[in-house]
Amino acid sequence: MAAIPARHINKYIEIVRTSVPGLSSMSQESCDAIYAVLTKQFANVTSTLVNNLTDLEALVDRQPDLVFLGVKFILQSTTLGMDDLNRIWISDYLDAHNIAYTGSNQSAHEFERNKPKAKQRILDSSISTAAFYVIKQNQILAEEDIALIYPLFIKPTDQGGGMGIDSNSVIYNFDQLRARARVITAQFKSDSIVEEYLPGREFSVAILKNSYLKEYSVMPIELVAPIDKNGARLLSNRVKSSNTEKVLEVTDGTVRANVITMALECFHALGARDYGRIDIRFDADETPHFLEANLIPSLINGYGSFPKACLLNIGLGYDLMIKTIAELGLERNMNDANNSDNPLAISGIAVADPV
Repeated sequence: MAAIPARHINKYIEIVRTSVPGLSSMSQESCDAIYAVLTKQFANVTSTLVNNLTDLEALVDRQPDLVFLGVKFILQSTTLGMDDLNRIWISDYLDAHNIAYTGSNQSAHEFERNKPKAKQRILDSSISTAAFYVIKQNQILAEEDIALIYPLFIKPTDQGGGMGIDSNSVIYNFDQLRARARVITAQFKSDSIVEEYLPGREFSVAILKNSYLKEYSVMPIELVAPIDKNGARLLSNRVKSSNTEKVLEVTDGTVRANVITMALECFHALGARDYGRIDIRFDADETPHFLEANLIPSLINGYGSFPKACLLNIGLGYDLMIKTIAELGLERNMNDANNSDNPLAISGIAVADPV
């Protein structure tokens, strides 16, 4: 007897990323993996590069049912580059044309992209984060400008994936700080954010909405980076790229509860929705502090904190994780989203520690 073909949901999905350096939140490897999963369930799936406004207009003209978002914004001026303040936020553009997309909207993405802005939002929400100061590009820095307690930690204000972080990121005096800020300006054309260094354990918390239960799964893991030449454990770009950090289950009840509570508070304070990742680090007294958010986290199978946290905490495999993210986006444009007979309803996902 011939096998019965798998039923495909009649939806058109475009996976959108960019080839413009510094703008993509989705690698080609991740795009290919997401495509392989979605083609098993949906009738029409394709991937698209959006590098400019013409590409974005063409995307809207094709009227996909869902954009699986892998880029936050595009630039209108190739001359200005990242200094172009007239950037076009993809989520805002899609909202204006009534096209559904995965994950958070423009305001949340703006917080994520601007680390000082995100930290200030967290402080304004009465959530702990390390004291910080922003060094502008090419600023003539004076020692009295820094009203922080050494050691300090410095990184670019607008980079992810551990970019700009290495064994020289922990700063012990003003001369080191000034020199490192110059390096960040030269390499990344970025301002620098300087924070009081948190020497404790580091956690990455995946957050994923369960539309069937109308709750969030909040899934922490502890990340242990190798010790660098100065004795620090830092999740640098080299460590993240090589996937060499240890991933540990968070089993201590108090630690787990504190990390989960803070992560969800931060997620809501930043206006995030559907899915994302919140990074947290302890100070010397094991008080948790917000580090940063990633609202389009890496979704490569077996790589990155988000898929690892889903699998370790609730046994959520890669395929179902990707389908869940897509379905959450589609659900926003569906009138019968609460109908239990809806073929897009998500089932079989246990909620981990609902808060």
